Amino acid sequence: MTIPEIYVMRHGETEWNAMRRMQGGLDSPLTETGRAQARAMGRMLAARGVGPATHRILSSPQGRAVETARLAFGTAPQPEPRLREIAMGDWSGLDRAEIDARWPGPPGEHFIDFYARAPRGEGFAALWARCADLLAGLDGPSVLVTHGMTSRVLRTIATGGSRADLARLPGGQGVVFRISRGRHDRLAAPLAVGDGGG
Repeated sequence: MTIPEIYVMRHGETEWNAMRRMQGGLDSPLTETGRAQARAMGRMLAARGVGPATHRILSSPQGRAVETARLAFGTAPQPEPRLREIAMGDWSGLDRAEIDARWPGPPGEHFIDFYARAPRGEGFAALWARCADLLAGLDGPSVLVTHGMTSRVLRTIATGGSRADLARLPGGQGVVFRISRGRHDRLAAPLAVGDGGG
């Protein structure tokens, strides 16, 4: 699959990210840190000549992604449902301790397997299929404003990887990933932080 240049941006920190709660298809507002991360990512991309005049700005329709895109680019993004976060089913709104108490997993469970076993969740096959469908339809340079797990799957597919490669890709908030000709570059804006579900 040939994919045009893309920038994959995860939404800024939300209240539930700060509380380590699973969001999935639910939403919580950006924190002040999250709003600052969104503006910083926008400035970083503008300095590289990336914005609405040069790239199509597509966003998950979930509030945290839409707000991130508006703050970063000063304009409403084009909503793209295939960029929404993986649905977490019965785990939506819970933190890891609550999940482990009700649905204990094996010791040392990898986070990829953890996400895959969410009761009544979307699962990786459906997430992978919608991400592949989106990427196959891109016809020009784009910025994709999305979520943690969706970002990893998009980047894995765009670089020709497999599910086994998901765990090796970095994540984080306040971080943008540029993918061009199969190459994956991490661009960290000020205020970038590590992973925090959803």
